[in-house]
Amino acid sequence: MTEPRYALHIANKNYSSWSLRPWLLMRELGIGFDEHLAPFSPGSNWDEFRRFSPTGKVPCLVDGGTVVWDSLAITEYLAERHAGVWPTDAAARAWARCAAAEMHSGFGELRNQCTMNCGIRVRLHAISPALQKDLSRIDELWNQGLDRFGGPFLAGEKFSAVDAFYGPVAFRVQTYALALSPAAQAYADRLLALPAMRDWYTAGLAETWREADHEAEARSVGVWLQDLRAV
Repeated sequence: MTEPRYALHIANKNYSSWSLRPWLLMRELGIGFDEHLAPFSPGSNWDEFRRFSPTGKVPCLVDGGTVVWDSLAITEYLAERHAGVWPTDAAARAWARCAAAEMHSGFGELRNQCTMNCGIRVRLHAISPALQKDLSRIDELWNQGLDRFGGPFLAGEKFSAVDAFYGPVAFRVQTYALALSPAAQAYADRLLALPAMRDWYTAGLAETWREADHEAEARSVGVWLQDLRAV
């Protein structure tokens, strides 16, 4: 058996939405890698994460002497070496890249008000207009991709990078019971049912690390209904 040539550095699976993107992409496409998990620590992670990432952030992909330290850059690096990262159809590929880039740089209210925390269930105090704007745009975008390219994934029949970029949103939908249209909810459920997503979720629930800032963010926005994580 050929040993994986990539090393992928990530943080806690319960919290790290950015880590999930390349991890999910590589797992679903069968791209081998060694996983290196460094949990978030109180305060700054700079010293710990700087051991492998020049920005002191995750995710970070190491391929021999090459270091790629951003989730979108990792995606493009893999696309140059592996089939299936982006759709083969030019129109679908252009749309998928735009949708992934929009997720990469946008939806700040969703990130701020609904921090990723896979293992809890929260009833939000309120849906602010800014958060609703993000949710409406995601719903619109998902429906557009599904309608235009025929599903079941955003850019067609096959899972690709654009789906990986929205994997963390599916976990947020689950955690905070975010309301979506039926087609968008069905897509979120489809992502949650992927083997790699189930593996990530199971591992996240098993983690016993707790990071105070992530916990406080989740407590500030609503009432915790369940905590399904290991003690």
